[in-house]
Amino acid sequence: MSAPESTNLDRRLVDRFGRVHNNLRISVTDRCNIRCFYCMPADNVQFMPRHELLSFEEIERVVRIGTTLGIDRVRLTGGEPLVRRELHRLVARLANVSGIVDIGLTTNAVLLGEQAQQLRDAGVKRLNISLDALDPEIFKRVTRRDSYDKVIEGIAAARAAGFSPIKINAVSVKGLTEDQIIPFAELARETDTEVRFIEFMPLDADSQWERDKVLLADEIMAMLQAEFGSLEPVPSANPNAPANDFQFADGRGKIGMIASVSQPFCSTCNRFRLTAEGKLRNCLFSHEEVDVRDLLRNGSPDEEVADAMVSSIAAKNAGHQINSAEFVQPDRPMYSIGG
Repeated sequence: MSAPESTNLDRRLVDRFGRVHNNLRISVTDRCNIRCFYCMPADNVQFMPRHELLSFEEIERVVRIGTTLGIDRVRLTGGEPLVRRELHRLVARLANVSGIVDIGLTTNAVLLGEQAQQLRDAGVKRLNISLDALDPEIFKRVTRRDSYDKVIEGIAAARAAGFSPIKINAVSVKGLTEDQIIPFAELARETDTEVRFIEFMPLDADSQWERDKVLLADEIMAMLQAEFGSLEPVPSANPNAPANDFQFADGRGKIGMIASVSQPFCSTCNRFRLTAEGKLRNCLFSHEEVDVRDLLRNGSPDEEVADAMVSSIAAKNAGHQINSAEFVQPDRPMYSIGG
């Protein structure tokens, strides 16, 4: 993975607020093997026909073109990316794209036990596991599936494959996950796991999100400090990272806070998204998309695909407006956008 030979510094992905975008999150499918209430409806989910999804070749082409505009890191998401057959082959293709220096993956880990080593060998460098509860019953309430043991097996397989640290993303919901905060902190203190608490965001399929259901980062921090004492901020090596990291005072363990609702990090955002069917989204909460699939399938030259990326980023707003009366929840829920 080396620097791209043809990056044009005059054609970087810079929005009107000066934010440089080098991080592309790629959804490889909208399908998932669990049904988290903050992401998907419980039943009767209408998935996209498979022929509408971008092929591995098309995804690789988008990434290759993106490197000429400064993209150097990608993250594969879903839905659940591991339900996409032979995902490791896509990883290997992307790892061979000149200019890509980092490939991450976000997964619910249900299928990770079978694929962790393949993914590691293919080129996945960073692994984030979505797990909102360490209590199997609460896990089942969140996911509406009975897959907790498979997730734990998947985490063990990831560790055995050499992924370290393993990051766990835990969505925090008031009235549901409060009593999971301390167990997650203890996990972070006892293993190589970094737990990142994420505020519940308005991206649920049933549009039932309410601000009163958000377990805020400050509330989580108060719980942790009451149990473990003060936590010390950890300077981030990546100024664009969404999490604020903290270390326990005795040096054992690290946790992160992704306070998307109460402390938005829009001003340092360097990410944009490619949906499974080939739409560019410059923000998770965007209401506009730019279609690149038609360009890819209609024989358009690389320059036109690059222009689509540039125009998508140029139209990016200053922030998501969750805390404004002007906020309107996107029509597409999280599973359809890509996490």
